[in-house]
Amino acid sequence: MLIHALPVGGGILAIAPVPGAGGDYAGDIAHLTEWRPAMVISLVTEVELVAAGAAMLGQDVQDHGTRWVHLPVPDFGVPDEGFKQAWPGISTRARKALLGGGRVLLHCGAGRGRSGMVALRLMIEAGEAADDALERLRHVQPGAVETEAQMAWAMAARREAAVFLRHDG
Repeated sequence: MLIHALPVGGGILAIAPVPGAGGDYAGDIAHLTEWRPAMVISLVTEVELVAAGAAMLGQDVQDHGTRWVHLPVPDFGVPDEGFKQAWPGISTRARKALLGGGRVLLHCGAGRGRSGMVALRLMIEAGEAADDALERLRHVQPGAVETEAQMAWAMAARREAAVFLRHDG
């Protein structure tokens, strides 16, 4: 399992394919455990987890002391309403882990589209300029954020932050 990592907010944010995608689930879990993330966010569907041989991923990750969050998004898709409702709390926990020097790993099927979308969103929410964040992300994982709809959701962090600041200030 190849982990594409970059510094964000004092910690390390990474994107990767689903463990087991290359046929070595046990090896991928060992590698993931060695990498020592504070949080793993799975963006694949339950069907994708099973197909990769990773049906036990959540339990395996938590057994090694890592917080696991499952926010399924269909391949090439964008967050649904349930994801959007859960996102503010999950984003806050992920950014706190990063600010504390921790590691956060996002994974989807191939480690590009959905993972890239959520990584870019977190980078922007952590205070990075959107264009700079996208350039840095694509430097470590070319092709990160695969569709216009994924890009729009990630970039909406700028608009939402601006609206929040206008109403909060």
